[in-house]
Amino acid sequence: MKDGLMPASSHRIPFTVGSRRLLTIEREVATLAFSLQDILSKRIPPVPVLNNVEGLRVLSAPPVAETRLREAMPGFLVGAREEYARYYIDMAGTFEEYLARFSGKTRSTLRRKRRRMEKASGGALDLRAYRTPEEIDTFSQLALPLSRKTYQARLLDAGLPDNDAERAERRALAGNDQVRAFLLFLEGAPVAYLYLPVVRDTLVYAYLGFDPEHASLSPGTVLQMAALEALFEEDRFRYFDFTEGEGAHKALFGSASVRCASFVMLRPTLANRALLASLKGFDHAIGSAKRIAQRTGAEGPIRRLLR
Repeated sequence: MKDGLMPASSHRIPFTVGSRRLLTIEREVATLAFSLQDILSKRIPPVPVLNNVEGLRVLSAPPVAETRLREAMPGFLVGAREEYARYYIDMAGTFEEYLARFSGKTRSTLRRKRRRMEKASGGALDLRAYRTPEEIDTFSQLALPLSRKTYQARLLDAGLPDNDAERAERRALAGNDQVRAFLLFLEGAPVAYLYLPVVRDTLVYAYLGFDPEHASLSPGTVLQMAALEALFEEDRFRYFDFTEGEGAHKALFGSASVRCASFVMLRPTLANRALLASLKGFDHAIGSAKRIAQRTGAEGPIRRLLR
């Protein structure tokens, strides 16, 4: 693997319980992210030159790449490790062929959720698509207030970014036809959003959120399915990449997956050893508490309390 310089950034290593972050500790790191194309073609991106940063943040490394990284960076501490299936949709076929992969029960459930949303909307689904610079400006104006209500923004700091640089980037992508965005409306107000940058022939699942006041209508699920139908009809894209991390939503809609891991590799300083050891102990304690809650039937009430 060749060295390649990448800009450093401040990465917050989280101590989490469920979906709630209790504490984060920052480290200046370079980032090495594996795209879906990297993984499927078995390509390993260049390892960044670390210079004065504390280490490397690795996103979605397949097993062979993780082995190569450990060999290339002996002595570095590996921690904050998360294993998961990276889900994606192969869009080579038609939307009907994609639907056929679902069980009859799941297809029925998805249709029922759509019909319920249509009924609440007055008989028709109010889905709006955005892709030009002017349309993306409109999308930002409507989606940003909605994003602030979502649990992704409130608990995970993962809402749609709201600053001048991000707005300019969204507009620039739209100017190059490199973004697709969708809003689902209910009685004239947006209740769910989906934002998808485009990398060559791949749609990247960047941001999805919905108004928690309308959670009973499953707006995120309805929006995802309706957007996929429109994207299949466009017949331009080969993959829909759900990126790193697992989740029920990704598992439901993904048609295939690859095993990956995300982690940090830090210089072997005393402070970094203490940080990763503390995180490992914290995660072990939370895992033990979760198993006890499952055995005693307390898991549901605890989840509701954390939310």
